[in-house]
This record gives sequence, C-alpha cells and structure tokens, in this order.
Amino acid sequence: MGQPNLAKQNLSGRHITSRTIQAANFGIHQGHLVLINPGNPIQQTISPDRLIPLCSIPAIHTMKEDILLEQTCLGHLTALLEASQGIDHIIAVSGYRSKQDQEQIYNDSLAENGADYTARYVALPDRSEHQTGLAIDVGMLREDVDFIAPAFPDSGVYMSFKQLAARFGFIQRYKQGKEALTQISCEPWHFRYIGYPHAEIMERQNWCLEEYIDVLRSYIYDNDHLLYEDDQSFVEIYYFPADIGAYTTIPLVLCDRYLLSGNNVDGFIVTAFLDKSRRAYG
Repeated sequence: MGQPNLAKQNLSGRHITSRTIQAANFGIHQGHLVLINPGNPIQQTISPDRLIPLCSIPAIHTMKEDILLEQTCLGHLTALLEASQGIDHIIAVSGYRSKQDQEQIYNDSLAENGADYTARYVALPDRSEHQTGLAIDVGMLREDVDFIAPAFPDSGVYMSFKQLAARFGFIQRYKQGKEALTQISCEPWHFRYIGYPHAEIMERQNWCLEEYIDVLRSYIYDNDHLLYEDDQSFVEIYYFPADIGAYTTIPLVLCDRYLLSGNNVDGFIVTAFLDKSRRAYG
C-alpha cells in the first residue's frame, strides 16, 4: 500500500527532465482522469475499438448482454470482482452509454420518476460519465434489480468491493457530503475508473473528482509535484496547462514509465513511475 505525500519536493529542489511529450491539444478531453459534470461536458467520444463487451468475461454477471466498458477499466473491474470475492454476488447493471442511450434514459426517468428524482440521479446527455466507458453501475445479484438505483449495501462482499476499489483504480464517484460539488446525490452503486494511484490518493484524502482535479492544478511542473510511494514505485504526479494552438510540449520527469491524461478542463496530468527495483530516488 502507498502513502501520498502532498507537499514534498524532489531532493534537489529541481525536476530532472528526461525528455518531452508532444501532445495534441484535443487530448485534454481524453484519458482516465477526465472530469465529466454539468460544467465540463464530454468533448471527445470514445473510440469504438476501446470498448470491450463484459460478456467476453463469462464469469461476470450482467443485467444485459450488450454492456460495454473501456478495455483498461474492464480489466481492473474483473480483478476487483475477483479480489472482493464478488463474482458470484455482484451484477454489472450499466456500463458504456451512447449519447442517444443517455437521452432515452433521462427522458424515461423524467416520465417515470419526475424531475426532482431525475435531477438527483440521472445526468443530462453529454454530462454522463457512462458515455466515457469508464463508469460502471453495480448491484446485488438478484432477480429484481433497479436499473437507475440498484441496491449495493455496506456489508459482505459489497463492502469488500468498496474497500478494495481504490487499489484497483476505482472511486465511488458520488459520495454523501459531496453533492454540492458533484451535483448528483449519493450513489453507492456508481464506480468510476480513474487509475492507480489516483484513486488511492482520493480515497485517503476524502476528495471527490472535482476536488482532486482542482488540487492537481496546483501541482504544476515548475513547482512542487504530488509524490506517492508504494512497495514497487515512486510516483510523481503533476499538471501541465495546454498551450494555445494545436499541440503542447510537456516536460517529462525522469521515470521508467508514465501515463498521460487530459482533465477535460484546460490541461494534462502526467503520472510518472520510477521503479524501486531499478533506481534509487531522493
């Protein structure tokens, strides 16, 4: 397990740049850390070749046969279900939705549940994380499952799923006490893949995604970076604003591997991993 260090600078006080990344600016709307909410709608649709059917994993129970997820998200969901021993007890209720799907669900909820309920539990089209393929609604495996608000209690394998989720890169996206920021009521069944170690950091700090994206924007390349350490790696996380024009040149700190994601607001987030087995780190 890792520990986030939210104020530490690297030992020299300067960042060692190994090379640069040339990123197309439309990339600020793509990646595992994109913020989707009423103020930050979807700008880029996911490529169909990144969507994998859950039925390709026969052990996973699904409410419908045609549920899709982004491929990295699905891989980690499978591992999470196995680790929590939830394979035989948890059902996947809803994954990827097209804009048209979301419009239909929103309008159906308005007709069946009314405007107040719909505003609290159903996102408008292009404001739904389900359109990214990175969100999954899960529920208790039983005959009668509510599609909009499936039961997912704080006990048994369901609690194990929630407790282990961050280790596999998932957050409960809409938590109690964060409604003023997320503009969605608490949804114990809705999990969003953002990747490791971001999910672990958010869980330990009790941040929602709106808060985390805002915090990350203070860790710009030229100043302190957010550092995280686990048994295998030192992780260095920083934000770089998008340049004016078509491309942004992003400095990359010394690392063995890195992940790049847009924030769907104004820039990029670099997550750089330095393996402990190969190097010493200050």
